[in-house]
Amino acid sequence: MTLFSQDQADLLIDLDQQTLYLPKLNKFYVISSGKNGIGEAENSGKTPRGWHRIAEKIGAELPLNTVFIARQPTGEIYSSALALEHPERDWILSRILWLGGLETGFNQGEGCDTYRRYIYIHGTPETEPMGVPMSHGCIRMRNEDIVELFDLIDVDAKVLIQTAD
Repeated sequence: MTLFSQDQADLLIDLDQQTLYLPKLNKFYVISSGKNGIGEAENSGKTPRGWHRIAEKIGAELPLNTVFIARQPTGEIYSSALALEHPERDWILSRILWLGGLETGFNQGEGCDTYRRYIYIHGTPETEPMGVPMSHGCIRMRNEDIVELFDLIDVDAKVLIQTAD
């Protein structure tokens, strides 16, 4: 079932190309999606496909490299020294665009709900590679890019996450 046509998307995320496209401004960003691949199942570590919306924006006006845990700023600013102190952390930095699925039974609802899976578009350390799948299911971006995108996109913006097939 198609909810919208592709030209209605405010953000297009191409998982094959590892890019995020902002059509209205003709802006492309390189991203990193889930290292476990593509899929909607809960606890899979995979990046969900389909139509989403920006459900919440978190981190406005906070400094670049602000560290978040459970969507709350910790008061820390990411650095290589902090990374050495906490090697176990999956770093969520700078800004969070929390996604909510719009397709019941596919990316919304029991066992597949993007929002309840805590799937975000967020910043990541500069040492993390872009253009290759490396996240735990989220869409990672460079910190400067996520701050720019955060300021350009509104809550409820339509997001289409797709592959070529």
